[in-house]
Amino acid sequence: MVKCEHLRYVESSIGTRPSRDLTFKFFDDGKLVIIDNDTGNTMNPRELSGGSYDFYVRQRLNRIRRQLTEKIAKYA
Repeated sequence: MVKCEHLRYVESSIGTRPSRDLTFKFFDDGKLVIIDNDTGNTMNPRELSGGSYDFYVRQRLNRIRRQLTEKIAKYA
């Protein structure tokens, strides 16, 4: 069974750009699903910008670090 981590990001509106309410689903097998909570549509990381892109990158790096730490502990 593949585990999934759900994270929600609400970006405040800046200037003329509308705010975004996104749900990120990070799966242990590497799959990612990004859902725009306002429309229900899925997105890919290339469609992100500004704060939502920064959030995605930080979370992705944290997951990679955590997985590496777990593997080092397991095989050390």
